[in-house]
Amino acid sequence: MNPASEAPTADRPTRERWGDLRRQQGRATSADWRETSVLLDYQAEIVRQCAVHDVVVVEKSRRTGATWGAAADAVLRSASSRADGGMDTLYMGTSHDMAKEFIDAAANWARLFEKAVVSTGDVIFDDGSDKGVQALKIDFASGFSIVALSSKPRSLRGRQGFAVLDEAAFVDNLAELIKAAMAFLIWGGKVLVISTHNGADNPFNQLITDIRAGRLRYGLIRFDLDDALRDGLFERICLINPHKHGDWTPEKEADWREKLISDYGDGADEELYCIPSQGSGAWLPGPLIEARMVDAPVLRLSFPDSFTLLPEHVRQAEVRRWIETELDPVMDATLDPALQTGFGMDIGRLRDLTVMCPMQITRTMRRLIPFMVELARVPFQQQEQIRDAIVRRLPRFIGGRTDATGIGASLAESGTQRFGEAMVGVKFSTEWYRTEMPPVKAAFEDDAISVPRDAEVSADLRAFKIIRGIASLPAVRTAAGAGGTRHGDAGIAIVLAYSVTRMPFVPYSYQPVSSGGPSALDGPRGFGASDDDEPRSFLTPRLRGGAF
Repeated sequence: MNPASEAPTADRPTRERWGDLRRQQGRATSADWRETSVLLDYQAEIVRQCAVHDVVVVEKSRRTGATWGAAADAVLRSASSRADGGMDTLYMGTSHDMAKEFIDAAANWARLFEKAVVSTGDVIFDDGSDKGVQALKIDFASGFSIVALSSKPRSLRGRQGFAVLDEAAFVDNLAELIKAAMAFLIWGGKVLVISTHNGADNPFNQLITDIRAGRLRYGLIRFDLDDALRDGLFERICLINPHKHGDWTPEKEADWREKLISDYGDGADEELYCIPSQGSGAWLPGPLIEARMVDAPVLRLSFPDSFTLLPEHVRQAEVRRWIETELDPVMDATLDPALQTGFGMDIGRLRDLTVMCPMQITRTMRRLIPFMVELARVPFQQQEQIRDAIVRRLPRFIGGRTDATGIGASLAESGTQRFGEAMVGVKFSTEWYRTEMPPVKAAFEDDAISVPRDAEVSADLRAFKIIRGIASLPAVRTAAGAGGTRHGDAGIAIVLAYSVTRMPFVPYSYQPVSSGGPSALDGPRGFGASDDDEPRSFLTPRLRGGAF
């Protein structure tokens, strides 16, 4: 396993590579890019998400036109009748210039959509103060309005409708502003929060972290510079400014992108690629890890290199004895047959360890790890033998996630073949870390998980670092007690298992095909036909105490 090879790095496509990528999209003529829709796809996604979520948060690159998409949604809402979901829109930016830009965009959309506008202009908005505050306003024939002003929490008090908070990470008191905006939801309003990042400790980044951790059920949209370019951002820039850029070509876009990244310098990650600054260091502090540790066994098995050269039946017999004398008694003693159980497996062979992690869900939704298994220098066939012995005995099995990166691909595939679609292979990527790590951290912080009290497990969890704003594993290995090295192996297995327990559970039956030969009998209960030779699935409710 080497998730660091797919973890976030400072590398981005070079100018030449970017030109090649864009050319491969087949948009090589002016006729292609001139036919793009009025809203680019990531802008249209804002409208789509606002239709299905009461609160939507947009994590974006600088100057990609998110406000343009929000203005389209605002016009569609405020120009509609109440019966069709119409409501007032209250836009709040960080300056009067931003308010004017939003109103100008909304006015353009109103003309494009042919929505009847009664009046536009400057107004004094009653924000609860003696003098009020200067604002810009569009009144529609529907009776609703769009009002744009600078951000002050008191401006939202007593209001109702669609609140748009733009560049939220840069307002003076975002927490209070969001708290005031949430009152809009009581009577059917909506809240849209848009911003680039302004530091890892900023409330905007904390809001996004809470959404990814599952604490907040809000819609979340993320697009960086490259996402926007793929959707046609520079093509649109060429269309709007032909005197400067002329017709779009992949080469022009690659040059423009390269210059923009260079101009931003050290700020490019945060301003263009949605990576909050000052976001390096430990992911889980040691005291928090230790606070979640309980007495649970960690079984360890290692062999000398010569073991690989032994005949297959000798290796199988040796591992079968270990399963019967070491593994089975632990499973009998630690697994609760009444609880749903997931499974995570990180795979290593010559250098890193293989770690297997069952995880049970209590009735209070706490995640428990009854035991873990660590394998060092164990041949792949015997890793499969041990995995199958564990998974076949897991009560109310809901599924597994297996490292399918590099050398793990074969074992991941055999797991799916043996146990069906419940066993999923995972290829580690930046997006995987971004999605899966926040919920695990939330579980540690909320005391919703327990892990074995073991120094090696603790070290693996501490190995995760915040790299470019995302928790992942750096390319650093530590010595393993059984020889070889560790690379956060137990930590990855825990994250994989936790990922399973967050998935929706759908009961189904699966009948594996027996090999029919003695090689299938790799465990004390055998992997071939059952004692009564009835071909039934280990996943059926009758064998597993209910429909999960």
